[in-house]
Amino acid sequence: MANLKGVKKRGLAFWQAAVARVEAGENLAEVAMDLGVDRRGLARWQERLDPEMLRTDRRREKALAEKVEELKKVLAEKVLEVDFLQGALHKVEERRRQSGSAGRPESTTRSRK
Repeated sequence: MANLKGVKKRGLAFWQAAVARVEAGENLAEVAMDLGVDRRGLARWQERLDPEMLRTDRRREKALAEKVEELKKVLAEKVLEVDFLQGALHKVEERRRQSGSAGRPESTTRSRK
């Protein structure tokens, strides 16, 4: 258990009994109100006292965090790609405007098929 503040204040047996009530089917918010504790604190204790749930949640959280990082990298690459292409398009448009105002023919050649 990482945080023992609740154990020192109320005792481990108190939290185990509270979690047992919730696992028996009572509403978490009602149990918390009945015992005079914060419902989020009771939910945290429920997670702490169920190591299997905690391990599964951590694995899932780690996998999701890795996926988020991967998506951030892909997004950054796409943003750079779009910026590059917009700059290139701007340069091409600028060259066309300059060549079009002088009355010269376009610089591209036609394909001969």
